[in-house]
Amino acid sequence: MIISKYYAQTMFFFKQGHPRSLKIKKHIGASFLIKAVSIFIGFLLVPITLDLLDKELYGIWLTLASVITWFNLFDIGLGYGLRNKLAEAIARDDTIEAKSLVSSTYALIATISFGLLLIFSVINPFLDWNLILNVSAETIDTLGLVALVTFTFFCITCVLKLIYSIFLADQRPSYVGFFDLLANIISLAIILILIHLTKGSLLELAIAMGVAPVIILIICNIYFFSSKYKSIAPSIRYVKRSHFGTLSTLGFKFFLVGITGLIIFSTDNLIIVQIFGPSEVPAYQVAFKYFGLITSVFTIISVPFWSAYTDAQTKGDTQWILDTNKKLKLIWVALLFIGIIMLLVANSFYALWVPEIPVPFMLSAAMCLYVLVLAWGNIFVMYINGVGKVKLQVIVSMVGALINIPLSIFFAKNLQMGSAGIIMASTICIAFGPMVAPFQFNKLITNTASGIWNQ
Repeated sequence: MIISKYYAQTMFFFKQGHPRSLKIKKHIGASFLIKAVSIFIGFLLVPITLDLLDKELYGIWLTLASVITWFNLFDIGLGYGLRNKLAEAIARDDTIEAKSLVSSTYALIATISFGLLLIFSVINPFLDWNLILNVSAETIDTLGLVALVTFTFFCITCVLKLIYSIFLADQRPSYVGFFDLLANIISLAIILILIHLTKGSLLELAIAMGVAPVIILIICNIYFFSSKYKSIAPSIRYVKRSHFGTLSTLGFKFFLVGITGLIIFSTDNLIIVQIFGPSEVPAYQVAFKYFGLITSVFTIISVPFWSAYTDAQTKGDTQWILDTNKKLKLIWVALLFIGIIMLLVANSFYALWVPEIPVPFMLSAAMCLYVLVLAWGNIFVMYINGVGKVKLQVIVSMVGALINIPLSIFFAKNLQMGSAGIIMASTICIAFGPMVAPFQFNKLITNTASGIWNQ
């Protein structure tokens, strides 16, 4: 009886409300189920990968993978630009415009990715990856080949994952999570096979982690562009040079935001490697993955609202935007209490999960603060990104990016805070979201924004 009561209440929740909200609820619900499995797989990957590699090699892999992802920025934000412009076209039911936007973006990204791969192939033999990652050639002498393989898979994925921008523009984020989950399951299966059949190497891990998403994305592109999104499937005949400018103008703003995010978020592993060595990276990543659960939960909830805000703004639905903002604030308060509980039981959880990797309590506390501050800022940043008013975000974020590395080194080395100092520096440098974005949100929503606040 009790079960049927809760089932009825759940069904009522998913069937009542604004049509835009109902679509979001369904995908958030699906995303939670998908993410739960993904998190389980992600947690399994850490100890299983440690079985394939030792602690130092695993630290090297984490750092190399994070360096390669820096090249995500070389799409100059076109994926984000497509997401916003395509969401506007969908809101207007303009299929021809949507098809042209998709075709133009695929053409641009394919050209950029091929060019990057060609350039990287030429300069890679001259890069000393052992020096970059602060590891002796005696430990591993094939880093150049590992980097080339990883980058090749990255460039292929960069083109194919544009289908994700279409999912997000169409307010279907659970699709992204589902196909990422399939890729992770395949990667896990390959690693388990390698553990039993080989001695384990970085090259084998690079192939295992790279080939899975490529296979899934190829299938995904073929299936959806021959069915649900057949009407907007990319075609060379629909590529328009005029869209290059439109997509690049908005995309370049997101590109600049991405650069600052890269410096603030993605240089931590490299800084740790240079100051403390590769063996210290796993502890940082363990804390990041653990408290990243908070980020994952809030991302599942908030990300669908990016394109939903674009749709609402295009249709002038201000009240829905305000109501949504209030609900996201209440969700953040709940996550605050969850974060505190997670911090209190962190050491016990680490001992069960990865007992071979000690994580200092100060690092856990700093990571907990960081994810909560980031989540608060994203309540407002999602709307700002959705309406494309990101110039102020670019400026504030660039200031944060300029001071991030020296501040990280000062906290970690001079103040002897270790890895905790690095994440504390990152928390300070993401000032736009928690401090500036709420003011810009209020100005935009009340139509009082002018100058840089409205750009």
